[in-house]
Amino acid sequence: MQLDPDNMPRSPGLTYQDLLDQDTREVPEVLRAQSPKFLGDADVSAARYTTREWHDLEMERLWKRVWQMACREEDIPTPGDHIRYDIAGLSFIVLRTESGTIKCYPNACLHRGRMLKEFDGHASELRCPFHGFCWSLEGQLVDIPARWDFPHVNSEDFALPEIPTATWGGFVFINPDQGCAPFADHIKDLAWQFERWDLGRLYKQAHVAKIMPANWKIAQEAFCEAYHVNGTHPQVLKSLGCVNSQVDIWENCARVITPSLTPSPLLDYEVTDQDIVRAMLDVPEGQPAPELPEGLSPRAWSAAMSRESLRPEAGDLVDRYCDAEMVDNLDYTLFPNFHPWGAFNRITYRFRPNGHDHRSAIMECMMLAPFQGERPPPAPIRWLAPDEPWSAALGFLGRVFDQDAFNMPKVQMGLEATYKAGVTLANYQESKVRWLHHKLTEWVEEGQ
Repeated sequence: MQLDPDNMPRSPGLTYQDLLDQDTREVPEVLRAQSPKFLGDADVSAARYTTREWHDLEMERLWKRVWQMACREEDIPTPGDHIRYDIAGLSFIVLRTESGTIKCYPNACLHRGRMLKEFDGHASELRCPFHGFCWSLEGQLVDIPARWDFPHVNSEDFALPEIPTATWGGFVFINPDQGCAPFADHIKDLAWQFERWDLGRLYKQAHVAKIMPANWKIAQEAFCEAYHVNGTHPQVLKSLGCVNSQVDIWENCARVITPSLTPSPLLDYEVTDQDIVRAMLDVPEGQPAPELPEGLSPRAWSAAMSRESLRPEAGDLVDRYCDAEMVDNLDYTLFPNFHPWGAFNRITYRFRPNGHDHRSAIMECMMLAPFQGERPPPAPIRWLAPDEPWSAALGFLGRVFDQDAFNMPKVQMGLEATYKAGVTLANYQESKVRWLHHKLTEWVEEGQ
């Protein structure tokens, strides 16, 4: 049910739109848009996180049929560059052909089924290491050793099957279902909002991945609401308006916008501008923090500082962005698992099942950054060891991730142990989590 933005449930005090009214620059329509939805208040079944049966249904009815991000275009910049993408027991080769187009094939030889590629890399052809059957980058059969023994193989019929692919914002998407709906239909709710924030003009500055000991939805949902900040990240309460967040729901995407440089309404004491700045910069007690210029709010001051720090890489683009775009957390999710952030937030998450283990997940964080001149080479993926913290690779952001990661196995264990049949969600603040399950119901239970 669509809600009236003026009468929606929200935290007492400033709304996000009230904060936008204080911006020193013109606020774009994409931030003024509001789309709150009430999707019911029933509990979400705990079995969705804990049972092999639900996991198997997801594999068949979701992951083998849905559009999903496979890589960045810059990961395969030249003909022959390829990556391996695995999901739901399937394996795919995503590559750039001689003509420069991007194609995707099942990672399987049509002779005896051996995987064609085990690792990301570069190749001039797709030759099977088992018996030597070979295909061109365009997927055409070009060689069968001892061809005389295969008179029954028609070369045209032995082309590698093509998997639907699409590009958007510098990302490559694939869909294992050859009869899927067009990608344009899937991306449309997200695409219009990112017209202002073209992620294709950014480069991959960092790419970090780790296997998390929890179901992929538990890992993902830790990043789908700001309600947990009070309990999980108390150090940022003075500078993050957690329950001031605006939550918007569309058909295939949703977002949570969490304002920075404003205190949490949950604090029961007065927070000064100096307190806000100190918390935002993570300045330890007893050490000096910057003084705000006369008449400048923490949000306006931080936005101005961010513009100047980004100007060498982003150029005049920083002058077109308002204060909110420079400082706030614009966290989007495209169903089922792609999380790009808007403006200069840099962050993009991806969460997916770890093979057939329904109690573990692959979590990834890409950092996208502006640049001037020639595009820098994309950062290779860095896999963290099980005992290696996110902070080892991502600094301050990683320390926040470490706090989130600490909860994940505890949630998995708790859901395995609980006598309660389901998970209870807030009607507004956690409506993005509920939206994810609303979509899962459509795909997994109702068979979209």
